[in-house]
Order: sequence, then structure tokens, then C-alpha cells
Amino acid sequence: MKKRIVLLLVIASFAVGITAHNMSFAEKQQEQQKQKTDDLYKELELFSDAISVIRADYVEEKTSKDLIYGALKGMLSSLDPYSQFMDPDTYSEMKVETEGEFGGIGIEITLKDDLLTIISPIDDTPAYKAGIKAGDKIVKIDGSTTKDLTLIDAVKKLRGKPGTNVTIIVLRESNKKLLEFTITRAIIKIASIKKAEILEPGIGYIRLTEFQENTPKDLSDALKKLEAENLKGLILDLRNNPGGLLDVAVDVGGKFIQEGKVIVSTKGRVETQNIEFKSKNKNNHLNYPMVILINGGSASASEIVAGALQDYKRAILLGTKSFGKGSVQTVVPMPDGSGIRLTTSKYFTPNGRSIHGLGIMPDIIVEYEERSPKDKEVDKEVDKEAALLEKLIDGKEKTPEEKAEEKKKKEVYNQLLRAIDVLKGIVIYNGK
Repeated sequence: MKKRIVLLLVIASFAVGITAHNMSFAEKQQEQQKQKTDDLYKELELFSDAISVIRADYVEEKTSKDLIYGALKGMLSSLDPYSQFMDPDTYSEMKVETEGEFGGIGIEITLKDDLLTIISPIDDTPAYKAGIKAGDKIVKIDGSTTKDLTLIDAVKKLRGKPGTNVTIIVLRESNKKLLEFTITRAIIKIASIKKAEILEPGIGYIRLTEFQENTPKDLSDALKKLEAENLKGLILDLRNNPGGLLDVAVDVGGKFIQEGKVIVSTKGRVETQNIEFKSKNKNNHLNYPMVILINGGSASASEIVAGALQDYKRAILLGTKSFGKGSVQTVVPMPDGSGIRLTTSKYFTPNGRSIHGLGIMPDIIVEYEERSPKDKEVDKEVDKEAALLEKLIDGKEKTPEEKAEEKKKKEVYNQLLRAIDVLKGIVIYNGK
């Protein structure tokens, strides 16, 4: 009995010890939090002192708003290339851009290794037609170096009135050359679905250029059109697609994956930022094989869709490694009409792969190959002979529209040709 009393006393004293330890730990946490708050107030005093010195002694008079805006821009840009402070004008421009129409030359840019880098040129825009390529580094804009230029300032320099010119010098690492382009600005109108057509019997092709609010509806319409034409295999082209809205990416990916499956998850420092986004597929676009085309200009939302369909083995990825922009930016409006774009979390594929800085590796690597001048000359000679033969047999030549359509078909990328071959093989195998 005495032994039992002693044992209970030992257990009780041990429990008291744990409680005391826990109280001590809680007190320690409170002390650390207090220290952080004190440090913040000290740094704010430093900030206030610096503003006072500038207002009193700087060579030119500056308003309080100028100083505060400048400080906020510096603070946000020091976090990462995607976090930004936007003054009211810039914030308004950003809202216009998400609506799918804005002025400029038609490129998506970012800061990569502290260099102003083109994620991708947008299809059929002045930059695309001038020959700008994904991965080009902009070193000068209108004669001024881009060193230490923020993304917002770069965008402002590149945008301007339609019809005006901007000259940029880019470094193209593939051939180690500096290239100069003078590009005429235009109103940039972005259609999220560029093409939706049957390339060969049973083989459908959709070119998706950007993830906008209207993309899910446009994609549904395109799929219905192709499925009505006996679709047996689909090529989804996400090359040079710089991304867009997260919820749209989830919707697009979910069209090809069973309902309830995770499309992408986000993880951040705050518990509320750890979210899983799941498929809500009720359209049953599940009955045919797919190939997704990606390259170094495929970023953000494109990588979410490609990564999800690759993880579920729903599609074969073909092309080259994607850009690797896998972080989530939350836009917070400020009371004065300005806004803060803040990186709050990172994307992960259904299998837990991080996208940010790594990109998505295709299942089949196929480098882009441009047709050589010699091949193009051969094409011209063949076209001449074919046209002469047709005239002799039919007594008439093809219309300009028919000639343009034939030219389009010949200018198919080698990556697309490989995708067609892969899909044909799968369709034939499935048929057997």
C-alpha cells in the first residue's frame, strides 16, 4: 500500500513538472512574440526617421505619398519577382489585362535570375510576328538598360499608344547573340482558344493560349464541336501559354479527370493557404487519349493542367520542359485604389511535385525544329509542279484561300507531327 502511495506521488509530481514545463514554454513563446513586436516598432522608428531626413534635406521636395509608395515598391520587390506594389494606375491596368484586352506588344515577362525574361510571346501579336521567342532576355528598352528595373516599370516602358514604336534588345542564349527588334504597339486582344479543328480523321487539335474567365466555356464549346466530328484522340496545345487564373486552370484540368480528384494543391505559411482544388467534371470528356504539348513558354496555369493530367496518366506530355512558375499570388486592394500582389503559397501536382523553379518535364522530349531555308525552297518547287499538274488535269488553279490553307498545313511544327503520330498509335492499339 505504501509503495502504491509513493508511486502515485511520483506520478503526480511528474505531471506537475510537465505542467510547469508547458507553462514555461508558453511564457517563452509570449516573450518571443513580444520581442518580435518590439523589434518591429524599432524598425518602424528607423523608417520614420529616414522619411523625416528625406523630407527635410533631399534636394527636391517629395510628397509623403511619393515616399510611402516608393518604400512599398521596394519592400514588395525585395520578396520575390512576383510580389508587387501597384499604384492606382498600375492596379487599374492589371484589371483591364485580366479582361483580355490591353495595349502593348504582346509578351508575358518575369524576372528570372534578376534578368527581365520573356515567358512567352502571345500568338499573333506584334512581338510574336517580329520573332520574339520564349526565354529571350530583354537587356535594353528604347536604349535604356533593364538592370535593376522592376516588372511594373518594365511593363510601363513596353506599353504605350497603339501605332507607336518601341525598340528592345534581347539576348537569345540559344545562339549567344544580341538581337534588336523595333516593334509597333497595338491593342492586344487575347482569344483563349486559338484553334479547334480536326487535323486528320479522328485526331482533334485545340490551341489554348491563355487561362481567362471565358476559357472554360470556350473550351467546352470547342470540345463539343470536335466530339461531334467523331473525335478519337485529342492534342491540347499549351505551348507558350503563360497561364492565367487558378480557378480556370482547375476547371480546364477537371474537364478531363474524374470528379472529386485533386487537380492541384497549394501550400503556404498560413494554414488557410493549404488548399486542395478538385475536379468537378460532369461533362465526361474521358473517353479518348490525349497528348499535351508544352515548352519553355508554358507557365503557371498551363503547368497545373499538364502536371495533373500527367500524374493521373490521363495524357502524354510531349515537347520540352515547362517554365517553372508555380507560385500563387493573391491581389489585395488597398483603400486608396492601389493594390498589393503578394506570393502567398506554391503549387503542387496531385502526386506532390513542386512546380516552382522546377517546371514539368514531358514524357517524350521533342525539341522544336524550324524548317531550313533549303527545305522551304524544295516546298516551293514541289508546289509549282503540283499547281501545273492540277491546271493540266482540271483546267483551273486553286484559289488564294485554298493555297493559304495548304501552306498552313505544311507549316505544322515537328512537335505537332510527333503528337499526331503518338495519338494515331494509341488509337490503333485501342481499336485492336
